[in-house]
Amino acid sequence: MTDITIGLINNMPDSAFEATESQFRGLLEAAVGGPVRLRLTTLPEVPRSADTKAYIAQQYAPLQALMAEPPDALIITGTEPIAPDLRDEPYWSRFAKLVDWSIAESLPSIWSCLAAHGAVLHLSGIQRQRLGEKCCGVFAHKVQARHALMSGLGQSLLTPHSRWNDLPIGSLEDAGYSVLSAREETGANVFLKQQNGAQLVFLQGHPEYESESLLKEYRRDIGRYVRSQQPFYPTLPHEYFTPAALTLLDEFRLRAQAQRAPQVMSTFPLAEIQASLVQTWRTGAVQLYRNWLKSVTAGRRPMSHKAHGVL
Repeated sequence: MTDITIGLINNMPDSAFEATESQFRGLLEAAVGGPVRLRLTTLPEVPRSADTKAYIAQQYAPLQALMAEPPDALIITGTEPIAPDLRDEPYWSRFAKLVDWSIAESLPSIWSCLAAHGAVLHLSGIQRQRLGEKCCGVFAHKVQARHALMSGLGQSLLTPHSRWNDLPIGSLEDAGYSVLSAREETGANVFLKQQNGAQLVFLQGHPEYESESLLKEYRRDIGRYVRSQQPFYPTLPHEYFTPAALTLLDEFRLRAQAQRAPQVMSTFPLAEIQASLVQTWRTGAVQLYRNWLKSVTAGRRPMSHKAHGVL
């Protein structure tokens, strides 16, 4: 599997852009047991700071270059939405064309979190639904063990989630998607669709997350609360922190709610909590991606792909 070339279309916001690249590279290398060939690109319409634009210019290739010489498979991430309807995002037209192109090329693909929501909306018209509270934490999901993508995972798959929206399982199944991993509280975790010989895998969670990823997001959301950028204190991630860490976080919550000023963030017990974190989902995440890469290898065409157009 080490000779597979993966195109990573990294659309995450600036604050998580380089970390996302590192997370996927690390997970793929663990899955293959060695270095992987990643071709890095991004949707040019995603808003970027000057620093991130400079990094992209140095480390990333234009999306058109990826299309001209397609890789063996794709991983596409989402970004933080700025419009209530994904079809109003500045990158939507190019994203929709990317979905169509990947299918026309019969490329195996993984669509992560918001990218999954966007791809399903474009392909099937299924609108994501706003949840009553944020789905955040590490959840055990029941798996359909008979499917090759779930091989070696046993009966449950631990996966981190961090999202405000969900794609209803019933709507997905009615539209021909196969749900391979799910839980009542989180809905569909891993699901897929076959189209034009391509297997499209959709992930509402984040198996690529490192041990500190949810902590950083939780701390970011607390920062938004104390700066009055959101009216409520953020939801505590499910089954993520140790009992000792929960005690520290509860003490901090009381201080933050009493003071509610940016200065209180200087007392956030970051180092103590970081030291206690355990990446409980890592084994399952590596196996999931190992299974996916095996399917990519098995279905790879011997001839080079021919590009069918430009975005």
